[in-house]
Amino acid sequence: MNINATVVGEIIFISVIVIGILSYYLGKRKTNTPKIATLIGALLSFIPPLGLIYLVILVLKNDINQNNTGDRVV
Repeated sequence: MNINATVVGEIIFISVIVIGILSYYLGKRKTNTPKIATLIGALLSFIPPLGLIYLVILVLKNDINQNNTGDRVV
């Protein structure tokens, strides 16, 4: 089976897009800085196993509390 550089480049390009989108979605739910989480995920996805490991770490992380406004209702 012949694997040329074009196929490898397309696989990496698609993994950057998919892992970037998933990193942003998970970053919104699990971090205070979703843009940085997206950037880290996109950079790590140039080596696809690292991108998948990063997604697993984000999935296993606890969600942040979005409703913490500081106001206390009595």
